[in-house]
Amino acid sequence: MADQPFDTSNVLVVSFAVDDNAYAALTELKELDSQGQIGVNSAGVVVRQEDGHLLVKDEISDDDVVGTATGGIVGLLIGVLGGPLGILIGGATGLLIGSLFDLDDEDESESVLSEIARAARVGHTTLLAEVDEPSREVLDNAMASLSGSVLRRPVVDVEAEIAAAEEAQQAAKRQARKVLREQRRDKARSEVHEMIERLKAKLHHGAHAAAGA
Repeated sequence: MADQPFDTSNVLVVSFAVDDNAYAALTELKELDSQGQIGVNSAGVVVRQEDGHLLVKDEISDDDVVGTATGGIVGLLIGVLGGPLGILIGGATGLLIGSLFDLDDEDESESVLSEIARAARVGHTTLLAEVDEPSREVLDNAMASLSGSVLRRPVVDVEAEIAAAEEAQQAAKRQARKVLREQRRDKARSEVHEMIERLKAKLHHGAHAAAGA
């Protein structure tokens, strides 16, 4: 099977054997951007906390760089992965997001967001970045020099799953509201039924009392 064509606009998730190297990697991204070897749209060092939230520890905020970690695709990614849905898809299978896509090829059925969520390990610093790159070599070599392991996914795929995640969250909210309404309605029906039965019993008791007078 032929290799897939290389996407030049990608989201990178880089994990490191030594956590402090994530900060050096962010500096390296900025340097490569200034040299014109790559284009950095947004980037930041994050730490995944025990509760699943992503804490931004550092980011590119130079005026020469268009975006920062709190904006653009990386900002949306942090919001999704740090929210309730991100915690769910961080599991072994990513079934919640994966189920939104009807893919026949098992090799392509893995959720991009679940892969990214697992790469951002709890308690460790991770580099997240949206970059434009002519080839893999520049960033792969730069990150390898810092013992960084690169997960690279096309921006278009990440955007598609972020949109799907938003739809899933909205659907979950609608379903939750529906369940609450049904429970409230069922409870109201039950309470009404109990009240009617009490009234019937009271009337029945009154009728017997009148008959015995």
